[in-house]
Amino acid sequence: MQKDDMLRELFRKQGELNQVIGVNTVDMTESDQIKWLLNYCRAMTQELAELTDSVPWKWWAKYQKFDIQNARVEVVDLLHFLISSAQVLGMSADDIFALYVKKHEVNQNRQKTGYEVKDENDSRHL
Repeated sequence: MQKDDMLRELFRKQGELNQVIGVNTVDMTESDQIKWLLNYCRAMTQELAELTDSVPWKWWAKYQKFDIQNARVEVVDLLHFLISSAQVLGMSADDIFALYVKKHEVNQNRQKTGYEVKDENDSRHL
């Protein structure tokens, strides 16, 4: 597999897994989109909490250890749900890549200009 196909392959694999689980992200009604986006947001919130718990964040607790392997697994779990969320919104790997590049440019411009004022419209054109 070529490197430029990796993101597409992740999207393909996640689509297959969603089908096995019984979630068809293709042609969802708006009601189903809302339901599944909320489900995936909740799942990502939990996975993010599990990622946080892999890192010794309690500055007052000396017993904690950094569990880098678990942290890596939690990042991948987040990616599963993030890809599913994109699929619910009808986005492909190519759509994600294109929008990422555009948003990255906005973020770069924010940094170049000091990002001292929030502009609610600087990403609306994307």
